Amino acid sequence: MASSKKSGGNSRFEKSVNGRRSSKHKEGPVVMDTKAVFAALYSVCEENATFFSGGGKGPQGDVARRLVETMKLIQEHARSLEPVVSGFAAVYHHFDFDPHIPANGYRSLVKLVRCCLLHIIQKGRYITANRHRIFFRAAHNAGEMEAYCNALCQLRALLYLAQRMLHDNSHGNLFFQDESGLSESFIREYSSMHKGCFYGRCLGFQFTPAIRPCLQTLAIGLVAFGENYKRHQSGIGVAASSFFNSGKYAIDPELRGAEFERITQNLDVHFWKSFWNITETEVLSSLASMTSTTVKVNRALSVPPMSFDLPLATNHKASVTIAPPLVHIGMAPIQMRLISYDLREGQDSEALLSLSRSEGGSISLSLGLKSKRLPPSPCLLIHFHGGGFVAQTSKSHEPYLKSWSQDLGVPILSVDYSLAPEAPFPRALEECFYAYCWALKNPHLLGWTGEKVCLAGDSAGGNLSVTVSMRAAAFGVRMPDGIVAAYPATLLTAYASPSRLLTLMDPLLPLSVLSKCLSAYAGSSPETETQIEKVSTLSMVKRDTALLLRDFRQGASNWIHSLLDSNRALASPSTAAEAPPGATDTVRKSISEASFSSPHADPPVPSETSEFPTRKLSVKSQTCQDLGSHNNSTSHNSSLLSERAPEDVNFYLAKDADPCISRDLSSVAIPPPAGEEGSELEHPREFPLGFEPLRSAQLAEMRLESSPVVKDPYCSPLLAPDSMLKGLPPVHIVACALDPMLDDSVMFAKRLRSIGQPVTLCVVDDLPHGFLSLSQLSRETREAANVCAGRIRAVFTQTDSPVEPRKHRKLERTDRGMSASTGDDDSLYICPIEEVELTEGIGAKIADGEGLVTAETQNNTDADDIGP
Repeated sequence: MASSKKSGGNSRFEKSVNGRRSSKHKEGPVVMDTKAVFAALYSVCEENATFFSGGGKGPQGDVARRLVETMKLIQEHARSLEPVVSGFAAVYHHFDFDPHIPANGYRSLVKLVRCCLLHIIQKGRYITANRHRIFFRAAHNAGEMEAYCNALCQLRALLYLAQRMLHDNSHGNLFFQDESGLSESFIREYSSMHKGCFYGRCLGFQFTPAIRPCLQTLAIGLVAFGENYKRHQSGIGVAASSFFNSGKYAIDPELRGAEFERITQNLDVHFWKSFWNITETEVLSSLASMTSTTVKVNRALSVPPMSFDLPLATNHKASVTIAPPLVHIGMAPIQMRLISYDLREGQDSEALLSLSRSEGGSISLSLGLKSKRLPPSPCLLIHFHGGGFVAQTSKSHEPYLKSWSQDLGVPILSVDYSLAPEAPFPRALEECFYAYCWALKNPHLLGWTGEKVCLAGDSAGGNLSVTVSMRAAAFGVRMPDGIVAAYPATLLTAYASPSRLLTLMDPLLPLSVLSKCLSAYAGSSPETETQIEKVSTLSMVKRDTALLLRDFRQGASNWIHSLLDSNRALASPSTAAEAPPGATDTVRKSISEASFSSPHADPPVPSETSEFPTRKLSVKSQTCQDLGSHNNSTSHNSSLLSERAPEDVNFYLAKDADPCISRDLSSVAIPPPAGEEGSELEHPREFPLGFEPLRSAQLAEMRLESSPVVKDPYCSPLLAPDSMLKGLPPVHIVACALDPMLDDSVMFAKRLRSIGQPVTLCVVDDLPHGFLSLSQLSRETREAANVCAGRIRAVFTQTDSPVEPRKHRKLERTDRGMSASTGDDDSLYICPIEEVELTEGIGAKIADGEGLVTAETQNNTDADDIGP
């Protein structure tokens, strides 16, 4: 998104490169001249290198030598990157969801490289303009240039891996088709590549300037919290110590980056639960409440686990029994939160008050002396919060939910589902589905007429919004009128994709943290917390000594193994035969009492001999057993879970590639490195000869787990068969261009469009994953949150009859004629623009590395509220 401050250097440079500023609606998208960017980089680096090497009247010494070496190294990286960037710019449009929505992981990688280059140019020009001054901080600026040089080196490595993906992936697909091979190579490279440069001086360089101070504060808080984690029993003690120790990380970005890398790589999921749940504390939640919208109803509910009947959607005379969740932790109340800007009929009833639970804070139902009760709203929003399936509750998401309740004029029911690793899959799904059905059964308690209902969620909540709808279709109950999923996780496997390469540098979603969360949700995460090694002089000496001994031991082992190579080669077939087929899968022992089989585990494999693959999962809940038999027992017909051949799962959208497109891709893609005969290397090189990325002294504890749970369609909806996805309502996806989960959104939108399902995709630029939780911190995040609210409004105002799907889902509502039929001015349109001066309308800049496109909504202030 365009920013009003701290972006002047980049904006001025882009303007000078393009030679014009595009008008707001009439001109085409701005195209950044790649050659001009690289030419400017070479020029500024060469000029500064000449000055500090003695060609000018510059100072001499260690700092000058550092600057000269850094400038030359930046030029070397740039000369290797220039043809690669130009090659990607010529082919990455083949992977877009739509010509009007230029977004995919390849574009994001190229944009990151360009953003890094622009930062280097800006800092190089600053050095040129200020190096003669008395107060010029040469050492500080040398550190800045070295940090961005390191970042450019690591980005160069990521582009090489992206070229491998172009070679190995089929046409139009963004995910590598297996967890072995390239996916395994990426995880191996990630565990050893240096990442601290992205968390120090370069932290958040790819995002809008308005959000960077927030990210820096989060990073400082994280490393300070990690240093004091487990030293104190009370949360107040940890918070106090973290506050007093945070100063050193604020003034020393290198120390902050090194500590951030250590924490993200080696701490378990329990640490992340503790850190992310800081926002749940009474102090922080009270501060958030004071700055957020005041609502009349904010009531925490505890619904007792009782079975009830719901009518079938196709036959209201028949019904299906909705049983409470049982898996993992047994029968327990379902926790929810009802938020409503206005007090509506039923929301202060005795029946609802009997379900309320105390939170130990202020009164959550603000009735006042004589509050006016409005009639029930025709619409209800059911919300599932994000948090990686392991952290947070609805309380963390209250600020933007309160704003949505005011803007939309509807009550919101947010579900506090049980969290992993204590309650892994499918507990959260079952609780969310039960809550959805409970809301359908009890609209009179929620201030809702029962007419329209929309499911919404961010990240993990976006996943649950889709899978709950799939469960509703399987049970035959009423479907929601629409789904709004913000940056959803639709594929929980370890499949590599270009956007997932961004986990190397993302401050909110590092790969090691993401893998820990997904392992916890799959039930393969350890329940015990691991001890933390504190960074101290003694521990560093112990670590370095251990590394030295390890190197000696590894060298001796390699020498001995090289002598025994032939014997090992002869023995390998027998050892492979002795290994049990499921030896690598670890599923928690608590999942032990019942089992069900699912034919939707994997995409079709050519070598598969059976009609369709089957696997067993251990669960406790009957609701996760074969729903086909369940449907028969409830006396209604449903073909959603009938036998289906594996070719129904066309996740990879296989089709005959255009020879011209294949030729374009082959000009950029690079094949895997050829192994050398007699090589003693355990793994082949992933990068061209003469280049090696920076390596980390702290290796990440990463291992490739292949749990069958993550391939279940209710866990990874991107792997669901077409017949399960065809029952979904209109889906509106809001994604982030720089999010590691971007390819999840793009590919899921492609899947839905390929089977004729109504779907829209909106991609906001320059914002991180989780921007909804940051909606109060900047204008850009508020505008992006308003985009999500606009999608929800579109669900509530759409006509009853679904529209026919079009070939290309542009950035607009599902029903193009909705504005004319309903009379509101809330329609979306697209316009090319370089910098947007957004007024009261909702707006979010959509961008790839070359063009900037803005989607805005024109709000009619008289038609903001959905309810009366």
